[in-house]
Amino acid sequence: MDQIELEPVDKVRVTILMDNVTDPLIPDSGPVSRLSWPKALVESAAHVPVRFAADPGVPDALTAEAGFSALVRVEKRGRERTLLFDTGVSPTGMVENMRRLGLSLQDVEVIVLSHGHWDHVTGMEGVARTLGRPALPVLIHPEFWKRRRIRFPGLDPAELPSTSRSALEGLGFQIVEERRPSFLLDGSVLITGEVDRTTEFETGFRGHEALADGGWQPDPLILDDQALMLRLADRGLVVLSGCGHAGIVNTVHYAQKLTGTREIAAIIGGFHLSGPMFEPIIAPTVRAFDELSPGLVVPAHCTGWKAVHQLAARFPDAFVQSAVGTTIEL
Repeated sequence: MDQIELEPVDKVRVTILMDNVTDPLIPDSGPVSRLSWPKALVESAAHVPVRFAADPGVPDALTAEAGFSALVRVEKRGRERTLLFDTGVSPTGMVENMRRLGLSLQDVEVIVLSHGHWDHVTGMEGVARTLGRPALPVLIHPEFWKRRRIRFPGLDPAELPSTSRSALEGLGFQIVEERRPSFLLDGSVLITGEVDRTTEFETGFRGHEALADGGWQPDPLILDDQALMLRLADRGLVVLSGCGHAGIVNTVHYAQKLTGTREIAAIIGGFHLSGPMFEPIIAPTVRAFDELSPGLVVPAHCTGWKAVHQLAARFPDAFVQSAVGTTIEL
């Protein structure tokens, strides 16, 4: 594939709207700001009345769920554009966190769903409830719709919730299917489409199956997994991953290949290194990050505490703890 000319942007703000963790005691630091309790007590208008508390009540706390969603705001030539990347695991969790953060869905121009797993998709219902019939484009990979299940030895197979295309279109969303890389927001943002699998150690999700040709077939690669990237003129690529089922190193390598840009300003999102199946690839992932030398590392969602701790120890100056309400401004 020929290299793609990705126009540089002047600034990007990524706000974590849903993640597995919330921590209102982490202070702001450098390019990272938080909605901490001290800040909420002084600045926030979002309070919950409580009978035993004096007016105006207690801060309306952000909630964490085992899903992922991020708001991406891009500034180029004095104009800010906004997209929503994934929508979380519950119908209302992500939109409620947006309300608490003082953010509006009215600003969103396009929604990108990183893959078809429900912990990144269910919040679409909350988007529809909030906006009525949103005529918003929703960018997905064609295999997003597959019915899937998990089959582990010694356990009964468990089918995963899947998304109905007719229901999503019936809510007013405009579905855009792309297998190849695609531009958004006037060339400011590039969605990878299907990611090349090139590392020896990122071999997929064993026990993950999809319904095809009348039966359940192995589906370890989860080919609909895609990521978002943009380029800061003086700092390199920002790569945002939902789960990283393609392999977070594969994903960053593919972003470099597509754009011809080697420098990595930030890697943000789910790296899928949690649990016994994926913990053996933490070490080679950390070694690969050594070569990538990212300016910021913000592991979230499915990365897992063992991988997070190892990344924090290896990259103390680049590491940022992800939590709901975190905004990274670059």
